[in-house]
Amino acid sequence: MAGDDKKQPIVIKKIVAGGHGHHGGAWKVAYADFVTAMMAFFLLLWLLGITDDAKRDGISDYFKNPAGIKGIGGASTSMIKLGGAKEMPRGDRTRTQDVSQTTEQPERKKGEADLQVDGNRASESAEEQAKRKADKKTLDNLLQVLKKAIEQSASLRKFKEQLYLDITPDGLRIQIFDKKNRPMFDLGSAKLKPYTKKILYEIAKIIRTVPNRISISGHTDATRFHKGYVIYENDYGEEIKLPYTNWELSADRANAARRTLLKGGVKVKQIGRVVGFSSSVLYNKKNKTDPSNRRITIIVMNRESEFDMKLTEGADTVKQELTH
Repeated sequence: MAGDDKKQPIVIKKIVAGGHGHHGGAWKVAYADFVTAMMAFFLLLWLLGITDDAKRDGISDYFKNPAGIKGIGGASTSMIKLGGAKEMPRGDRTRTQDVSQTTEQPERKKGEADLQVDGNRASESAEEQAKRKADKKTLDNLLQVLKKAIEQSASLRKFKEQLYLDITPDGLRIQIFDKKNRPMFDLGSAKLKPYTKKILYEIAKIIRTVPNRISISGHTDATRFHKGYVIYENDYGEEIKLPYTNWELSADRANAARRTLLKGGVKVKQIGRVVGFSSSVLYNKKNKTDPSNRRITIIVMNRESEFDMKLTEGADTVKQELTH
């Protein structure tokens, strides 16, 4: 019986398998992420494949300038279209004479710009398409009238080498360049030379005949404003120094051109935008102080540019137009 009281304890050993067997499906999550990424990648390739060059340029501009500031004429480096599209030479070009051989850019084939049709145009109504064609015809005719006037007008013919006309995605662009020994303005001033006023008066006679709005922009070269300030006299006869740079100078010159165009007959309601670009959009990038960089740009805007301008700077106006 004593042996029964001292029974040997029974030890039970349990062997637990290691944690390297089943992973609970983690590999499935990784695989799903990989498949999703590949789908997104191929979707991106497909979208880029069906997008035209104009849209790809727009996407590129967005990532270069996420703020969305555009100048007319040009991202811009504005929204320029600041409206604007950027003020870069695009589209079919008709130049009265080369301003600088170093700035010449390859010409597009005739009608190439017309082939870059926005995908949204396919869904346009027949009425909208008719308006677009009529608008294009108006600007094409205006270009021919201006070219003819330059050849026939005594006031314009002797300045033809300072005038540059072309059709851009924003509309008909008219650029008036400085030339060595024949500047448009007094040095460091927004005062127009008498012959510059004559050029603007002749241009005003022609562009006032169309209902399109116009954009006016001023440009300087990269030479700094000689003083960096201007002196004003207040109501008490005291002289005050105020900061003044090429930004103020280019804007003042654009406004001087605006006032002269109005005197020449352009209607007030035709003025859509007046902006100064300083030297941010150079014409001759290889020579930043070249006279051709000092210029006034006038764009007779097409319907799309007018709509874009209202969309970015006058949403209430666009909303009213869409509801009527």
